[in-house]
Amino acid sequence: MSQPAPTAAILIIGDEILSGRTRDANMHHLAGKLTEKGIRLREVRVIPDEHATIVATVRALAAAHDHLFTSGGIGPTHDDITADAVAEAMGAPIEVREDARALLAAHYAKTGSTLNEARLRMARIPEGATLIDNPVSAAPGFTLGNVHVMAGVPSVFQAMVEGLLPRLTGGDPVLSETLRLSRPEGDVAADLGRIAGSFDDLSFGSYPFIRDGVYGTHLVVRGTDAARLAAAVAALRTAFPDAA
Repeated sequence: MSQPAPTAAILIIGDEILSGRTRDANMHHLAGKLTEKGIRLREVRVIPDEHATIVATVRALAAAHDHLFTSGGIGPTHDDITADAVAEAMGAPIEVREDARALLAAHYAKTGSTLNEARLRMARIPEGATLIDNPVSAAPGFTLGNVHVMAGVPSVFQAMVEGLLPRLTGGDPVLSETLRLSRPEGDVAADLGRIAGSFDDLSFGSYPFIRDGVYGTHLVVRGTDAARLAAAVAALRTAFPDAA
């Protein structure tokens, strides 16, 4: 018997996201990767660069889920406070760690830059944390308990995710099938609800769209059992023979 899939939350940290100055891409990327891994994303929050808010939110989400992934606030500037806040939330001291310092020193020596005090802030790692590799710009993320702290820059975040996910245990991957109907949701809701009630181990969704002035609906079925998924799709095609 398969084990229940681990659950996860994503915490996006940054005033620039909340102000609309920066469009977040990291949640979308990680959500897809977690689905492939068999880790169920249950919650996403976006909060400002406020120490007390980060501490409280990290504690709440880490307690509620098997994994908490954070994005943003681990750079060299004064408002990069995520590492300190996560350390406080998890009850760990934080200071410059020699392995992280060595990574930064090697990187900046190679690029001809100086490892100044601002950049050294990125080597401050909570005690007991495991580093998350950053092949793009060297400054590491870290895992402390069930909290995985990563950069906000999308290229760096994505590289960290690629290194981190193989270390985590997932459940059965979620499979999905999509059918396209040139009918509005109101016309398909009754039959869709009836079929969904016969497959309560699967997830059914309907997503309306308008194309060239015509209302349509995408029907999406998700689940971990390929045979049950195929049976549900067959039932939908019987009810909606015009589905593409």
